[in-house]
Amino acid sequence: MSDLDDLKTRYHRSVEALIQGDPEPQRELWSRRDDVTLANPYGPPVKGWDSVCEVAARAAARLREGEGLTFDRISAYETADLAYEVGIQRFRAKLDGADDVSPVALRVTTVYRREDSGWKIVHRHADTIPEETPPEQAGQSSNL
Repeated sequence: MSDLDDLKTRYHRSVEALIQGDPEPQRELWSRRDDVTLANPYGPPVKGWDSVCEVAARAAARLREGEGLTFDRISAYETADLAYEVGIQRFRAKLDGADDVSPVALRVTTVYRREDSGWKIVHRHADTIPEETPPEQAGQSSNL
């Protein structure tokens, strides 16, 4: 197993902890450099390790009793010092204090970078997948 594969495995396990409400396992996986970014479904993108950790903690606080995490990889690419992974992350969890478990599906892009201390996460973007759009409406937007 390569160092990058090891990081990806630990990262996916850290997401299991996050959907249980625990953001701590992810902290060590992120780069400490100023250019790290996180864009999650709960707010605007943030930049910098402290901000990333703060937003991840807020997201974890909105989740509990997460289960059934899967990751369907759509694409991945790796160079000597940079890599990315795109996929669909699915799980079930109690959201925002709800009593019932709800299904969640997220489109996720994660970027990794080799640093002096090894591979680190430098960017994650996740957003919810909107309801299926009829083909005749695909690509239409009133905001253009």
